[in-house]
Amino acid sequence: MTSYYAPKGGHPGQEQLLTDRAMFTEAYAVIPKGTMRDITTSFLPFWEGTRLWVIARPMTGFAETFSHYIMEVATDGGSDRAETDPTAEGVLFVVEGKVSLTVDGQTHEMTAGGYAYLPPQSGWTLRNRGSDAARFHWIRKAYQAVDGLDQPDVIVSSDADVAPTPMPGTDGKWATTRFVDPSDLRHDMHVTVVTFEPGAVIPFLETHVMEHGLYVLEGKAAYRLNQDWVEVEAGDYMWLRAFCPQACYAGGPGKFRYLLYKDVNRHMPLTLGR
Repeated sequence: MTSYYAPKGGHPGQEQLLTDRAMFTEAYAVIPKGTMRDITTSFLPFWEGTRLWVIARPMTGFAETFSHYIMEVATDGGSDRAETDPTAEGVLFVVEGKVSLTVDGQTHEMTAGGYAYLPPQSGWTLRNRGSDAARFHWIRKAYQAVDGLDQPDVIVSSDADVAPTPMPGTDGKWATTRFVDPSDLRHDMHVTVVTFEPGAVIPFLETHVMEHGLYVLEGKAAYRLNQDWVEVEAGDYMWLRAFCPQACYAGGPGKFRYLLYKDVNRHMPLTLGR
């Protein structure tokens, strides 16, 4: 059975050492699960019974296209005015509990593994009607409209309902769960789930224009980021700027899975700041 890591907050005891795996470099950041404490939470307008961890935000000279939140919504909490930016599209991915998402006049009951793509100005609302706190990822991006292309449609799906696509030549040891058709150019971002079987690798240093946010949902691995090998496990987050070299060795003993963001399908702006 698939399980997804979800932070709970709290604080370490006074007897704990200060050393940890957190690091921020010019090319990448590693934000370990141990940094997601009560003191590092934030709050949002028009969200009741809700706190969040902001684990990525646009930063000049680093990763500039997206923000990534981990939301924690108490029973009866949520929002009837969830997104206040009319240019923002979003993806939700539930890791714990149950939420009721209402969009386009329909209410969808989403549980762990649930996925939703929400285009700009979709006016979605969300409530936790369950008996326990719900936790989900919320990835936001300013949608880049293109003349002649329609805006994408709402998509509500789940990890369990989408068959992973194996990477060529890997015998299924490295696969990607794609909730959006890669050939649909209306979309300017993809959020997928990447799965490595024990012993699987990314066998070369990927170096490409896409910015990445990688949240480890399950398992552990050694990940190459720029010139460094780092050990990551469920609950850790890796944040990569464009062209940061990356590779992976998933040593096991179980599967290594992460939620992946990348920006896609658009021309590069030729004027800085656009």
